[in-house]
Amino acid sequence: MQVSKIDCRSDDAAQRFTESLRGTGFAILQHHPIDASLVEEVYSDWAQFFGNQRKHEFLFDPDDQDGFFPYRTENAKGAQQKDLKEFFHYYPWGKCPDYLRVNTERLYNQLRGLAGLLLDWVEQECPDEISNAFSMHLSEMVEESPGTLMRILNYPALQGNEEVSAIRAAAHEDINLLTCLVASTEPGLQVKDVHGKWHEVDTDPGNIAVNVGDMLQMCSNSYFPSTTHRVVNPQGSRSNKARLSIPLFLHPRPEVVLSKQHTAGSYLHERLKAIGLK
Repeated sequence: MQVSKIDCRSDDAAQRFTESLRGTGFAILQHHPIDASLVEEVYSDWAQFFGNQRKHEFLFDPDDQDGFFPYRTENAKGAQQKDLKEFFHYYPWGKCPDYLRVNTERLYNQLRGLAGLLLDWVEQECPDEISNAFSMHLSEMVEESPGTLMRILNYPALQGNEEVSAIRAAAHEDINLLTCLVASTEPGLQVKDVHGKWHEVDTDPGNIAVNVGDMLQMCSNSYFPSTTHRVVNPQGSRSNKARLSIPLFLHPRPEVVLSKQHTAGSYLHERLKAIGLK
């Protein structure tokens, strides 16, 4: 499985990006507009947050889904074990420690802008027979959406007493339209091809990994595949290292119709229940 690397400055970037999503559900962006030094600052800031027990003062709201989710809160859909991770859901309207808000909001806005551009690329390159079936233009689905969130993930160093079957993030598909993932601080992300084989995803500093979520797969009648991915446990000397990761999940407004069965809101509610967050 070859996930394409796309130079965002190239004239054919939109075409190559959409072809990669169509073929694999993933793409790697290079020479994109996200500030690499800002990413480093945000990682450093949030590493301090996760290392302090005051993080529990920002415990998540089950209704609004903003705030801090403690270690082993979430499981993949259908998985028996909880993932070996903790995380924080940042929304511009939600809770956030004051000392983290400025840089976190800057990165959120940069990733939100990039995700919007990428969705425009998808719409631009989408065949008429697919785009005509959308309930509205993809770009309209996300206008003023309160649901787009940035998740700051911490996978603590392994302690050696975790269940053998538990991993950092069990195999799953994302819920949303598109996910933009800045390069993590440690490797571990893998994607599965159509033959069931797992492949490492390039996490070179400065790259952005983008993948299709279930909502885009649903509203495109599976034209764009929502690829299964996971984060495996580190081995050897890397097992004592924590891993930080920051994806932005681009969500439609709740009332947007995705299919005959679901609006964005009804599908999100169903999936949050399945992964233990509702």
